[in-house]
Amino acid sequence: QVQLVESGGGLVQPGGSLRLSCAASGVIFSINTMAWYRQVPGKQRELVARITSAGSTNYADSVKGRFTISSDNAKKTVYLQMNSLKDEDTAVYYCNINLRTSSWRTWQDYWGQGTQVTISS
Repeated sequence: QVQLVESGGGLVQPGGSLRLSCAASGVIFSINTMAWYRQVPGKQRELVARITSAGSTNYADSVKGRFTISSDNAKKTVYLQMNSLKDEDTAVYYCNINLRTSSWRTWQDYWGQGTQVTISS
């Protein structure tokens, strides 16, 4: 069974910074991509940033230049460094990892439980 445990959310003032972490545990054969999504009430979950196993990254336009995604493949952990935070970054942030639990299984998405990020003065 694969589990993703997130940490690092909280309340911060506009302009501040937060760092989210998401650690995967369990039987993991191979990781394809790691990503962060966010969701606010009444809206669809949106992709914030994604990193591939090769290290390629892509970001939502709204966070480019402010957020940085990184990963430690050995620790099976993905991070999201969030700087210059704005009110509109307030959301529940979810980590997502696309992985296989064995060589003969298909790639599957796993999700963290979500962590609240609130930007407010």
